[in-house]
Amino acid sequence: MDTTVPTFSLTDLQQDRRQEEFRACLAEKGVFYLTDSGLSDTDQKSAKDVAVDFFEHGTEAEKRAVTSAVPTLRRGFTGLESESTAKITNNGTYTDYSMCYSMGTSDNVFPSETFERVWTDYFDRMYDASREVARQVLKTTGTVPEGGTESFVNCEPLLRFRYFPEVPEDRSAEEVPSRMAPHYDLSTVTLIQQTPCPNGFVSLQCEVGGAFVDLPAVPDAVLVFCGAVATLVTGGRVKAPRHHVAAPGRDLIAGSGRTSSVFFLRPDPDFAFSVPLARECGFDIGLEGETATFRDWIGGNYVNIRTKSEA
Repeated sequence: MDTTVPTFSLTDLQQDRRQEEFRACLAEKGVFYLTDSGLSDTDQKSAKDVAVDFFEHGTEAEKRAVTSAVPTLRRGFTGLESESTAKITNNGTYTDYSMCYSMGTSDNVFPSETFERVWTDYFDRMYDASREVARQVLKTTGTVPEGGTESFVNCEPLLRFRYFPEVPEDRSAEEVPSRMAPHYDLSTVTLIQQTPCPNGFVSLQCEVGGAFVDLPAVPDAVLVFCGAVATLVTGGRVKAPRHHVAAPGRDLIAGSGRTSSVFFLRPDPDFAFSVPLARECGFDIGLEGETATFRDWIGGNYVNIRTKSEA
């Protein structure tokens, strides 16, 4: 199998061009780059700059003020190593070597008015782009969700900005291979705008054809992962690929910091799906019965652990 991650133009997809190639990509890989999405590197830079400034210069009191007291509510600031994708996915106990800021359509907390203005605008632009990508995925696979496409894509999305600083030696690839453990997304589609590591190391990798391949940042292109919800709503016609964030080796620690804006287009909590189909598609799901809701599924997938400073 060709392990190249293809690039599509949103304009081409909207005009029904390259449909067979796109359909094959959705079924076999579930990951692609997208141009003409309406999102540019400039959009991401503005949001990145205010977030990183807060991460690096915000006081502990300011960070506590925008840290959610509810572990399952992905809002506001999350400190370095405060989450563990490895635990959530039963892939180990190591932490995510990143810090994060999250927001949705409501219940948001912002460090400042400037932060709120920049991030609200960025969120809206990411939301518009992700809905259009989802429409194209549904159209190409011949899928009309219950209640209609527009009702399905106007949902409860989540934007998470992750800052991956340079790792210490005890988190280098020789010690802990991943900054974030392998996982698939609980989303319909996930849009990612990332910045490259200054030293050229490619940290984001995705499983394609049985091997993890590099996913470097591409100027003015958005990276798209299809999520488990796309698999379920299309009856298994879309692949939800596993991906992870690799740690650099000791010789590549210097200059290996990166950022990633990750927008999850998630269905409404009442979205119902077949539990047997989820298992048949290889998803690790502990729910019983024939059907379950997205609320049921995602409710058991958030695990927060104490930060090192609290241990």
